[in-house]
Amino acid sequence: MKKQKAIVVGSGRLGSHLASDLSLKGHDVTIVDKVEDSFRKLGDHYSGFRFIGDAIDSEILEKVGIKEADVIIVTTNNDNTNLFIGHIANMIYNVDKVYVRLSDDEKSTLIDDTDITAIYPFKLSTEAFNTHFWSDVE
Repeated sequence: MKKQKAIVVGSGRLGSHLASDLSLKGHDVTIVDKVEDSFRKLGDHYSGFRFIGDAIDSEILEKVGIKEADVIIVTTNNDNTNLFIGHIANMIYNVDKVYVRLSDDEKSTLIDDTDITAIYPFKLSTEAFNTHFWSDVE
């Protein structure tokens, strides 16, 4: 598999875990967060770059290499922020793979007709619980 240039926005549990996994697999990863303390959640094996800044700012995105990025994964805890950054990555910088974390599935209409892929942790958790529940009941 080709080494990917990946940017992860948001160093909470999800973003840190994804960045650590990508790094472990040998990809070129940069994680961005507004709060330096958030980087403590990165795994010990994380070998990528950490950048303190607000990814809503296009200057910050350019500093972390969005023009060369193959993928951006936006995992902040704010749907509007995630959508905004996702749209910037998709429409201005033409990043090939754009993934955004969304809590509100009704906001999916805001990415219709784009190449942005939404991931809904709530839906995934619900599906997993239902799968396990029904398999235990049968």
